[in-house]
Amino acid sequence: MEYLLASAIIVFCYMSAIFILAILLKDNSIVDIAWGGGFILLATAAAIDAGIQNLKQLLTIAAVFLWGIRLSVYIFLRNRGNGEDFRYAAWRKAWKWFYVRSFLQVFMLQGFIMLVVAWPVLHILYRGAAIKAGVMDAAGLLIFACGFYLELKADRQMKLFAADPVNKGKLITTGLWKYSRHPNYFGEALLWWGIWLLAVPVTDGLFTIAGPVLITLLLRYVSGVPMLEKKLEARDGWAEYKAKTPVFIPFLPTRKT
Repeated sequence: MEYLLASAIIVFCYMSAIFILAILLKDNSIVDIAWGGGFILLATAAAIDAGIQNLKQLLTIAAVFLWGIRLSVYIFLRNRGNGEDFRYAAWRKAWKWFYVRSFLQVFMLQGFIMLVVAWPVLHILYRGAAIKAGVMDAAGLLIFACGFYLELKADRQMKLFAADPVNKGKLITTGLWKYSRHPNYFGEALLWWGIWLLAVPVTDGLFTIAGPVLITLLLRYVSGVPMLEKKLEARDGWAEYKAKTPVFIPFLPTRKT
């Protein structure tokens, strides 16, 4: 699909600019702040190029803006004054050919992931002009809203917990964190499945399932859950918390080990 090529060029230029900024700041973790902004840029460019023709497209771009702005602002405020995130700092120390690997393995790789995850959004904006909203769209918006709420609520609970000096070095096991060890990641995955449902009624929209599948797998098995749990496993009470709390999907029975 030709619109993916145009979007890929936008992503390449955007992530290259963020890479240069990261070199100047000596902080690769700014790519996390730029993540939401990249989706907003892609959606805006698509809307300008293809035009917004109906309510479905308008709601889609509104959802992307709502999610992207909220996430970028949250990560910026969370990271402000804390230096480079521990994951990127570790890579800075361990990697040879640091700048080359950073460009390819951090910025370009995340750019590729961004393009795939944004595929349903791009498909709706470029191919959904003649599609009227229906039951599938209502379901998609509901699932998006649920995912967005879970991510927002979980992040808020974590922020309040971490702000209390009494909780330094402790695990949060209350609120949504009582039902999932990573409710924010689950909410993030869920909202992208909601956006994908909006793309399904569009011609060939079913194939954009690669987007929610990729972000779900990454959060659950690659860059989300595994890396964070490796950091948390040394904290008191981790074994007990892990034994009784589902790793990702709330209320799912835990696997006995």
